[in-house]
Amino acid sequence: MSLHIETPLLESRPLSMLAGRSVWLKLEAVQPSGSFKIRGIGHACVEHHRRGAKRFISSSGGNAGLAVAYAGRRLGVAVTVAVPETATERAKELLRQEGAEVLVRGDSWQETNQFALTLLGPGDAFLHPFDDPLIWQGHATLVDELAGAGCKPDAIVLSVGGGGLLSGVAEGLRRHGWNDVPLLAVETEGAASFRAAVDAGQTVALARIDSIAATLGAKRVCEQALRCAREHPVRSLLTTDLDALDACERFLADHRVLVEPACGAALAPLYQRAPELADFDKILAIVCGGATATLEQIRAWAGR
Repeated sequence: MSLHIETPLLESRPLSMLAGRSVWLKLEAVQPSGSFKIRGIGHACVEHHRRGAKRFISSSGGNAGLAVAYAGRRLGVAVTVAVPETATERAKELLRQEGAEVLVRGDSWQETNQFALTLLGPGDAFLHPFDDPLIWQGHATLVDELAGAGCKPDAIVLSVGGGGLLSGVAEGLRRHGWNDVPLLAVETEGAASFRAAVDAGQTVALARIDSIAATLGAKRVCEQALRCAREHPVRSLLTTDLDALDACERFLADHRVLVEPACGAALAPLYQRAPELADFDKILAIVCGGATATLEQIRAWAGR
């Protein structure tokens, strides 16, 4: 059973003209839960359900929590989602729409996650937002779809938060023997835990997250993401909050799809014509999505 859908793959005329090269989009923003997260989390939920789980527990007020809530509703499994005090009212409303119990605890995701772990009882399954081999296996299906469509890019641009998407896409590339396709891993400057890990040669915890791209706000990336950077060609790119927000607005105008700043981060190098793209003729951008962003909020952030 699969809870995600095969998403559209299309060539972006506006971005191709701007970049002077062929730019393709994998539109994960149209997944049922609003983001790519349902690929990996849906796969993990199906497996835990098969093993007899009676409740799913999550520690995310963002896309991961929404994916767990959607999966639980589809599978008929109760869901409890712990969210930090910074979670937006829209995020909590969307979680409740999916039938999830929402508990507000902690000032940061790390505190919320520790609280969520205390809820675990017999018959419960914990769904980590990004650090789980089952999740990486699910995310790898994105590359299966590219291969099925005969679309092998010269490079793939994606956002990095905790590293789950990067880990899954790298697994999918290995599966299809596409080890020559580099990943351009983009973070905002205030949430660059992957860059910090690459520079240090080991995962390190950021002192704080200073970025409006909240869903990129993992203080430490998973070990698997750093392992992927050692075993696969991965380039770390940084962008600013303002460029990520600008990319959200421009992408909405170009493609009539609203994405959150964490997704705008991956689009920003394309809109800003980053020099790191010059080596590639055919680029695929993963439009990872984001259900909790609103245009008003994006414009308010940009105004700040």
